[in-house]
Amino acid sequence: MTLADAARGAGLRRFVERPPARRMGEVCEMCAAPLGDAHQHLVNLESRTLLCACRACYLLFVPEGAARGKYRAVPDRVRSQPGFRLDEGLWEALQIPVRMAFFFYNSALGRIVAFYPSPAGATESLLPLEAWQELTRANPGLENLAPDVEALLVYGRRGSGFSSFIAPLDACYELTGLVKRFWKGFDGGDEVWRQIEAFFAQLRSREAR
Repeated sequence: MTLADAARGAGLRRFVERPPARRMGEVCEMCAAPLGDAHQHLVNLESRTLLCACRACYLLFVPEGAARGKYRAVPDRVRSQPGFRLDEGLWEALQIPVRMAFFFYNSALGRIVAFYPSPAGATESLLPLEAWQELTRANPGLENLAPDVEALLVYGRRGSGFSSFIAPLDACYELTGLVKRFWKGFDGGDEVWRQIEAFFAQLRSREAR
């Protein structure tokens, strides 16, 4: 591994380990305006971090190429994938040890990356290129994910098949935070699964708005 590769890896760890949500009473990281519970996020593409933003600052970075591309606005939209095709064999080929993961294009690395929520936080899974290509062939449109800010979020309920969403990246880290906070013991415990189900119910309600 080169020093440049190591630096990129360190930057990615900062990005995935930083929780996207902030407490009441904190401020916009661009202009210091007070923030409430509901606010939006920007990705700093140089430091690979999520920044909390007020609505006015967020809108400044919605246009493509704003701030010479240093910051990118995380979108609000959520889209389910009702015809999503993913069988157990392909999931095994993706080499993800749990039935929950998110995939997004990391422009600093120049490739799709895969993470799954775990008690330790967002954990990267090595993503075989062939398996990802097979998934995109089965589900046209996945190659159009907005780089750095939008993810394919996949969830396989216990004892059932997989469902998926095109989701904002900050929502994926919200889910990661829930798993890290509530996971107990070997199988997580009942409370974490209640929290996960509530999260996906809220995600579906966002799509309906």
